[in-house]
Amino acid sequence: MASLSRALRVAATCPRRDLGLRELTSRAGPTTEKRVPYQRTLKEAQGPSAVAPGPSRPLPSTANVVVIGGGSLGCQTLYHLAKLGVSGAVLLERERLTSGTTWHTAGLLWQLRPSDVEVELLAHTRRVVSRDLEEETGLHTGWIQNGGLFIASNRQRLDEYKRLMSLGKAYGVESHVLSPAETKALYPLMNVDDLYGTLYVPQDGTMDPAGTCTALSRAAAARGAQVIENCPVSGIRVRTDDFGVRRVAAVETEHGAIQTPCVVNCAGVWASAVGRMAGVKVPLVAMHHAYVVTERIEGIQNMPNVRDHDASVYLRLQGDALSVGGYETNPIFWEEVSDKFAFGLFDLDWDVFSPHIEGAINRVPVLEKTGVKSTVCGPESFTPDHKPLMGEAPELRGFYLGCGFNSAGMMLGGGCGQELAHWIVQGRPEKDMYSYDIRRFHPLLTDHRHWIRERSHESYAKNYSVVFPHDEPLAGRNMRTDPLHEELLAQGCVFQERQGWERPGWFTPQGTAPVLQYDYYGAYGNQAHGDHAYGRLLADEYTFDFPPHHDVIKKECLACRGAAAVFNMSYFGKFYLVGLDARKAADWLFSADVSRPPGSTVYTCMLNHRGGTESDLTVSRLAPSPQASALAPAFEGEGYYLAVGGAVAQHNWAHISTVLQDQKFRCQLIDGSEDLGMISIQGPASRAILQEVLDADLSNEAFPFSTHKLVRAAGHLVRAVRLSFVGELGWELHVPRPACVPVYQAVMTAGAKHGLVNAGYRAIDSLSIEKGYRHWHADLRPDDSPLEAGLAFTCKLKSAIPFLGREALEKQRAEGLRRRLLCFTVDERVPMFGLEAIWRNGQVVGHIRRADFGFAIDKTLAYGYIRDPSGGPVSLDFVKSGDYTLERMGVTYPARAHLKSPFDPDNKRVKGFY
Repeated sequence: MASLSRALRVAATCPRRDLGLRELTSRAGPTTEKRVPYQRTLKEAQGPSAVAPGPSRPLPSTANVVVIGGGSLGCQTLYHLAKLGVSGAVLLERERLTSGTTWHTAGLLWQLRPSDVEVELLAHTRRVVSRDLEEETGLHTGWIQNGGLFIASNRQRLDEYKRLMSLGKAYGVESHVLSPAETKALYPLMNVDDLYGTLYVPQDGTMDPAGTCTALSRAAAARGAQVIENCPVSGIRVRTDDFGVRRVAAVETEHGAIQTPCVVNCAGVWASAVGRMAGVKVPLVAMHHAYVVTERIEGIQNMPNVRDHDASVYLRLQGDALSVGGYETNPIFWEEVSDKFAFGLFDLDWDVFSPHIEGAINRVPVLEKTGVKSTVCGPESFTPDHKPLMGEAPELRGFYLGCGFNSAGMMLGGGCGQELAHWIVQGRPEKDMYSYDIRRFHPLLTDHRHWIRERSHESYAKNYSVVFPHDEPLAGRNMRTDPLHEELLAQGCVFQERQGWERPGWFTPQGTAPVLQYDYYGAYGNQAHGDHAYGRLLADEYTFDFPPHHDVIKKECLACRGAAAVFNMSYFGKFYLVGLDARKAADWLFSADVSRPPGSTVYTCMLNHRGGTESDLTVSRLAPSPQASALAPAFEGEGYYLAVGGAVAQHNWAHISTVLQDQKFRCQLIDGSEDLGMISIQGPASRAILQEVLDADLSNEAFPFSTHKLVRAAGHLVRAVRLSFVGELGWELHVPRPACVPVYQAVMTAGAKHGLVNAGYRAIDSLSIEKGYRHWHADLRPDDSPLEAGLAFTCKLKSAIPFLGREALEKQRAEGLRRRLLCFTVDERVPMFGLEAIWRNGQVVGHIRRADFGFAIDKTLAYGYIRDPSGGPVSLDFVKSGDYTLERMGVTYPARAHLKSPFDPDNKRVKGFY
């Protein structure tokens, strides 16, 4: 067998090609067998029946749920549906279980990720494969707990691992930061000369795909579920109900149809094809993903699995050998996904794979003289943001996704299978799954193949990159720009990207910083960009300290506090809810009472049936009008104007649409997001500035807080809304798209003598946390109730009006809050970003969700939910009686807890009292 060193030499001597963006074929390299390293696969286990034609059992005529795809996610979803008591659940697999991508997976499970939700999902997978399945079935899943070792070759990488360690303490995940010497003692074959340190997680391990899926299917069948192999799906039958809503009706196969109201697409790289059968867009791409299996290595037995992120390589223990794999910048796209591909592998392209060999040999030098036993190069699916695709498709009710797992389907499968089962049975998952919800993507993106390809490539290439708090993608940029984009770019705007939108991040005094066309990091024959302004500024963000432009953001914040700042918020979602039943819909959808006179604006939440917060937004009551305008549609009955955060606008749209359909309300939801811009002027001087621009009296008496009016700005009709998201006197101007530039210019001209400055979302983050305003999906999520988050004032519980989630809130209020969101301030000047552990009287009671620096109070602020370790309610006495510290990267800092914001706690500034 060829050694790894010879493989590297052969790859190095082969001339490089122009790879292009096409499917590649492997060039000649060391001859090795293409075979997965597992002793048993389900292909081999089937025996002669593996080639028998037709389904493995007769198809039922009906089913409550049909799962398509018998890989990790399909089996986990079926198992968890059965555990929830779903009868008549069926799994259809076109060939044999695991035959698509699951059978060749490396099967690694790492417990720590830079996401609290993912830590919880991974913990559930681990419980299922290491304990539950064996107890239920008597079958060994193949779980091996040999530990995991994360390698840090620089200080920032070690800082990242320390952040994971601190988060792990909030979830009981044991981990240890080791010195190079301690690492050498644990793993004697490892080269530690270039290490800063490592993170050791003793209870990490590996899973066997065949053993796990066999046990899952056996346990599901014991609860009445059916697994039918050799049964390809040929179509999805759809019906349209009396309200014009498309719904799943049946699954069609060559051997008959199954009537069902619910389909779950767990088809892996084939998920896009299944989606097309139903008219559902599935934004993923298929790529080759590879590892090689070595010959026997003396002394490697019982060693932990290794992730050397800086070398972009992993080393998985395989008995007395290693599997070596990683993520490269030039992965091979599988352009034409074959529906006949089963238990298949590709030839390994040694040109593409060679960087992983270099990294592996550097980390474990004995590999240089170790033979290669086999190569494993199979298809995997990857998504634009490296997050799975889950939940109900917005195009088709009853069609759920459980795909696009970016080669992490085994380790996330248990947690995600459980949440997907809850989604189907209860209508929503129990955890915050927004980052995985297919509804996070705007339809413009899910139907844009170029964007999907670029973003999926970058996500693959950066899979092992340090996760910095303020990183931004370089792929798929400038997809959605607002009317002020060029105007602000010329003034030094450094843009961020959120769901395709370019939004202002902050403003550099160093000139323009345009985002360049994506260069694929120099892969596929593209010329990598050299030094450029946006790249330099983004590189400055690659730190866990304060960035070099910290003082620039400070100036934006203090200008807002001392004079005024203008924020371009045009990327906000702007919807109209109008029609005969709009009042009924608004009462049911919104937690606050929005049945106020036209001209009023209300801050409110939208909840799910468990009382979790699906959104926070503002709702402005409109007067009916027989004629449409740029600022409102024509409608009869009631009407409301909704303004929601742009990054989560599609989630809001989907949530509202689902509720309207379920409740059969006769009203319309109209999207005006692309037609309107939004400019917000905030600060003590905002009234004086806008009084020169608007033709309206802006006094407190004439234009009170939480009201809106149609006014003229520089001759253009706009909707002015008196609101603040930063805790200052201020107005939002909702402006027809053609008028955005002249209105903005008029505001800037009027503000020049008052010290008005441009400011971006980095300033908003700081100013809003300083005032104690919540950010949805940071300190307010679908698994947080308004009561827990300190937003009881947004809930009309004192009225008798029913609303979605009310019963859950009443039950929670009666039983006492088991969690409570607190504000913490830290006197020591230290940056925090979230994931820090919260200690109370020497016990971990939670972790930080969101943190930033408050420039007016000159302190770090952090928000996190705490629990009572005894399991009881978190009373105000419990909060006030504790001594708190926050653990950042293994170091604790004294902190002070607050029940309300320490900045302007009496809310005088938003009312115009300075």
